[in-house]
Amino acid sequence: MNKEKIIESLFGEFSEIRYVAIYIKDKLVYKQKEETSDSSSGETDKYEELLVNPTLLKLASQRGNIDCGGLNYLIIGYGNFYQVVKSVPEGHISICIEQKSDLNELPNSIFDYLNEKFENLMTNK
Repeated sequence: MNKEKIIESLFGEFSEIRYVAIYIKDKLVYKQKEETSDSSSGETDKYEELLVNPTLLKLASQRGNIDCGGLNYLIIGYGNFYQVVKSVPEGHISICIEQKSDLNELPNSIFDYLNEKFENLMTNK
């Protein structure tokens, strides 16, 4: 699986995406669009993907599995952008989107696109 190709494809398909990280099997690949403003630093992004997002996904998944029907994804509202984080087999994908984005539509559109174009990312095959 070419993670860089997935990231570039998402940038090309969705103008609202500012940053994408894919963390699978302890390998992290992440990239930010060059023209974004009010972005976080690359070093803090790395630790967010290695420590914070896996922990948040684990906690929310455990809660969701009790009586909520599981966890689809998380949306984190930072001051300058939103971060959408979703578990994938053996890791997660993290996508930073513009604040003006439609949070009811865009995450589902992104994950539908990934399911269609990069099926192996979202499912065990």
